[in-house]
Amino acid sequence: MEEMNKKSGDSENKRVPKRRARLPRKQFRGDDDFNWGRVLRVVLMWSAIIFAVFIVMILFRSSEATEYDLDYMQYTALLDAGKITEATVRKSELNNFEFHGKLREPQELVTAGGKRARVEKFSVTLPYVDASVVQKWSDKGLRFNIIKEDNSWMAALIGALPWLLLLGVWLIFMRRIQGAGTKGIFSFGKSKAKVFREGQARVTFADVAGADEAKYELQEIIEFLKEPNKFQRLGGKIPRGVLLLGPPGTGKTLMARAVAGEAGVPFFSISGADFVEMFVGVGASRVRDLFETGKKNTPCIIFIDEVDAVGRHRGSGLGGGHDEREQTLNQLLVEMDGFEQNSGVIVIAATNRPDILDPALLRPGRFDRQVVVDRPDVRGREGILKVHTKNIPLDSAVNLETLAKQTPGLSGADLANLANEAALLAARRNQKAVAMDHFEAAKDKVMMGMERKSMIISEREKKITAYHESGHVLVARKLPEADPVHKVTIIPRGRALGVTTYLPIDEKHTYSKAYLEAMITYALGGRAAEKIIFNEFTTGAGNDIERSTTLAHKMVCEWGMSEKLGPLAYGQKEEEIFLGREITRSRNFSESTAIFIDEEVKRIVTACMNRAEQILRDNLDGLHRLANALLEREILDGEEIDKALRGEELPPLGRKDNGEAPPTEPESVAEKSDPTKKSNPDAGANLGDGQSGKNGDQKQ
Repeated sequence: MEEMNKKSGDSENKRVPKRRARLPRKQFRGDDDFNWGRVLRVVLMWSAIIFAVFIVMILFRSSEATEYDLDYMQYTALLDAGKITEATVRKSELNNFEFHGKLREPQELVTAGGKRARVEKFSVTLPYVDASVVQKWSDKGLRFNIIKEDNSWMAALIGALPWLLLLGVWLIFMRRIQGAGTKGIFSFGKSKAKVFREGQARVTFADVAGADEAKYELQEIIEFLKEPNKFQRLGGKIPRGVLLLGPPGTGKTLMARAVAGEAGVPFFSISGADFVEMFVGVGASRVRDLFETGKKNTPCIIFIDEVDAVGRHRGSGLGGGHDEREQTLNQLLVEMDGFEQNSGVIVIAATNRPDILDPALLRPGRFDRQVVVDRPDVRGREGILKVHTKNIPLDSAVNLETLAKQTPGLSGADLANLANEAALLAARRNQKAVAMDHFEAAKDKVMMGMERKSMIISEREKKITAYHESGHVLVARKLPEADPVHKVTIIPRGRALGVTTYLPIDEKHTYSKAYLEAMITYALGGRAAEKIIFNEFTTGAGNDIERSTTLAHKMVCEWGMSEKLGPLAYGQKEEEIFLGREITRSRNFSESTAIFIDEEVKRIVTACMNRAEQILRDNLDGLHRLANALLEREILDGEEIDKALRGEELPPLGRKDNGEAPPTEPESVAEKSDPTKKSNPDAGANLGDGQSGKNGDQKQ
């Protein structure tokens, strides 16, 4: 029978669904961990005690005989009649005397306030007390006592007032240096993490596009947070930490919030810089407090943005010292390897500098999984545009697929900015929907910079710019390996006087030698056009020469594309992985090899320059037609470029992409731009950096 009861009890237990553990109400308020409820209770308790003491004192005084105020004439009359038996005289600091007397028998009198009362005790203020007054009291048989009033507490209060003022200023200062809000000095070592709970603005994977592989990797984290027993029953262990890697603007923070939104758990967000403070030990204290808070809110996600601010390789500072940042990192390492593996606390961190993180932070047991969130491909860009335009009324002619193909290398943040710029432009024109020309104008603004129509340039500079940009376009059109020209303009944009943009037909992840030589050739097309037409060189080709030399140097020293030097890498470089900026380069080759490298770089650049000149000399008529069309229209797209090269008549001038009618006559100028300004190296193409990006030649 007992076994049957056990079985029936087990079956009943199986039928009862397990309730999800209710999250305890935390005292953690996102930006303040001080227990204000406890302080409020203490304040209310002491207030009640003080109020009770005050009531008791009032009741005690009410049980005594009431003392009435009399005027001076009544006092003298009572004194002369000998009706006062005893008195107490109090002397104050102002030389006034308070006379508190008692009558032999109560009498009906009119008080100083005009009220008739039966008086036994009274008080009166005397202007002075001298020997004659004291003698008169003695003659009337009055028993009296003179007491000097004790004002020591007032003196003590006045003496302590400056110190109290200094203490208040110090408290305000400590509150300010920790940030505004409800924080106080008690939260100095507390975590600054912001908490997002399930009821707040929720971000899901539907709000994230262009990172399908990253979402697939993080799906397992979501399943663990929802059903941890599914993995634990087979001995599976979920990764303790997930490190999101990728260039800026690719949506790493948004991806982490989407994980918390899908799992429906508390999400604690903090920046790596919030741990590091001027005072030693504060960062470590905040790390401990953050993880203690996370354990009390399990299951939850702790997201550390820009973790490289605190997770940098130890010993990399001046002298390799034991500084505050290293103490904070040590505490972070202990906490990540200290809490139980199946506690339901998962750490997600984001960085674009994984190369500088401490190896102890990346080892299995801490950040077990590394998820790369890279720039989106054409399908990803289309998905991102759909996400950011779902609340924007679009014209029926808008084609997001075409727009995605025209924006290679743009990150999710760039595409969000593009959609917002298009909506703002349509609103400025009082349109009811965003059309394709609004997106085109926004794309040009994002990729090439803002138009500077107010800039005054001379006719000669404008002509030089037109031939320079025409040289880029014509050389690129005649090279089968080059990317198609998308648009060319001689309207100053950003820091450039003219811009030529190229759009690759498809996504490129590797580059051939012929393609790289074609990039150098059409980059030098502007300089070649200046030499042929004007027989002089200008500073406008400075950026072209710099990019061409950099690309040729990489071909020789990194990619082994020199037959003379062979498949060897010369020089060990240290650069930011996702930013593509070289920090230092150590020289590991001889002086003779350095001479060979310089000769090969010069040979490649010179050969491409000669090739560009030959193309322009063979197509000199097309160069003139392109330059004249640019001087007339200022902007040419791909179709208009083809018609100009074939000698066909261009369509009549209409409204430009910016929505304004073009000028009927070129502006004349009295002021030249400063030729000493260096061109913007970040505004052109990312030549040879291993990533497809915006291609553009800029002249200044």
